Amino acid sequence: MKIRTFTVIVHEAAPDEGGFWAEVKELPGCFASGESLDELDGDVKDAIEAYIAALRETGQPVPEGRDLDTEQNVRRWEIYIAV
Repeated sequence: MKIRTFTVIVHEAAPDEGGFWAEVKELPGCFASGESLDELDGDVKDAIEAYIAALRETGQPVPEGRDLDTEQNVRRWEIYIAV
């Protein structure tokens, strides 16, 4: 089993919506949202695992993690997932 690092960019949701949303830069279309950062942390891990499972089911490779510049005014997390 390998460990891959994925870069998660965390955005604050619009003021009228509240909470946070995140995108996984190495996995196009992989998004999650949560009312708190703790909730978001669990939801984004679930989203990554589901995305990887879908890649495996279709015989596609799991992308390598990479270092990306952080966008202004967002948080940047690195999540380690066993694949």
